[in-house]
Order: sequence, then structure tokens, then C-alpha cells
Amino acid sequence: MKQPRLSSVVERRLLVNYRIDPDIAAPLLPAPLRPQLVHGYAVAGICLLRLGNVRPAWAPQAVGLRSENAAHRIAVEWDGPDGIETGVYIPRRDTASRINTWAGGRVFPGEHGRADFDVRETPDELRVSFATRDGDTRVDVTVDVADELRGSELFADLEEASAFFRRGAKGFSATSSGRHLDGMELFTDAWRVEAGRIRSATSSFFSDPDRFPPGSATLDCALVMRDVPADWLPLPAMAAG
Repeated sequence: MKQPRLSSVVERRLLVNYRIDPDIAAPLLPAPLRPQLVHGYAVAGICLLRLGNVRPAWAPQAVGLRSENAAHRIAVEWDGPDGIETGVYIPRRDTASRINTWAGGRVFPGEHGRADFDVRETPDELRVSFATRDGDTRVDVTVDVADELRGSELFADLEEASAFFRRGAKGFSATSSGRHLDGMELFTDAWRVEAGRIRSATSSFFSDPDRFPPGSATLDCALVMRDVPADWLPLPAMAAG
């Protein structure tokens, strides 16, 4: 089945970012991927994403769907035919949508687990929490929208952070077969992000001492994207070593 290009509105995309010891991040990645380093750190995080008007690009907005979604991500690079390429590796995707759970990996790239979300938002504050139905992962994040990006050891300012994540538009997701990675690329002509100040953040993924020994994963910064039209283009699957 040919997977369609999807259109959507990114109603809210909250990126909560960690700086990671690269020697710890590297074994979490399948070949041919390797950590993309910033000031000597690997960069990982959680994307908490609400999409609206999701539909095939040729379909009218009236048939579009809305869903809460989450992805754990690690910024990566790999050797492409024209040089080094960058993007993110996604070891886990979760969604509140039954349709996304069924269609992910079939109709569009990216297998999803089911999760229950609790979301509370104002123009100045976002709180998103979720727990996966399989009991494996729990996240609870509260972020204040800020005028400037402060306290980050990865990025000097909001402009630098924005440019880094815009370049990482290609996402490759783990699959149940383990033989390949599903690929999807984000396209938008209206890219814009705001800075966030992390008030609190807990993640069972990043607090797992077997995956990240104490001190190897440190909260760094948050970014917020709201009300941005975006298309999602399926990419050829990547062989996973």
C-alpha cells in the first residue's frame, strides 16, 4: 500500500529536551544511526504533540482527525548518499487515538502504542501527562511559556534551538520486526517556536537507571510550537542493523 502524504495543524507541540552522555546514548541506537552531538552532549527528549485536521493531503479539512500523541526521541545523524544527514530516532510512539494505533505502520509510517492523556493548557502554561496502557511509560510535564530561552547548556538562545530542531525534521521509528525503521518527514512553511521554562518534568523513560545511569540524562530546555500548519511525508524505510 502506498502511504499518503498527510496534512495537519500542529495545535500544540511541546518538546522537552535532555542532554545525554553520548556514550550512554549510542548503544540505544540501531545502526546506521549515531548520536548527533551539541557541545559534546547527545540530545534527547519527549515530543508531546496534539494534531488537528489530520487527513490525506488531497482530502478536505472537514474529514480531518484530532489526536494527542507522544514520542520519545534521540537526535541522530547518519551517512547519506550526499553526506551526513540529521533527524531523530524514535524508540517509542504513543497515542490516545485508536485510529492512529491501528493505522500506524500500515496506512502511515510509525507504529503506536495506546496511552491515556491528561492535558491542561492556558496561553501561558502547558501541563501534559500520559500513561501507556502497557504500563511501561509515564510522563508528566508542566512548562511555562517564556520570552527567552534561559539556562540551556545545549543552545545559546531560542534562535539556535529552533534551527537545530528544524533541521531534524526526518524521524525514523522503531518497528516491532526490528529489521527496519519507519520514516516520516515534517514539512511546514510556517515554522515558529516559543521558549519554555520547565516547572516540573518526570519521565519513566529517562529516569530508568538501567537505560540512563544516574547523572547521564539531565533536563535542559523546552520549546513550544502552536497552531502551525504542517504536512507529513512518508520516507523510504531504513534498514536497521
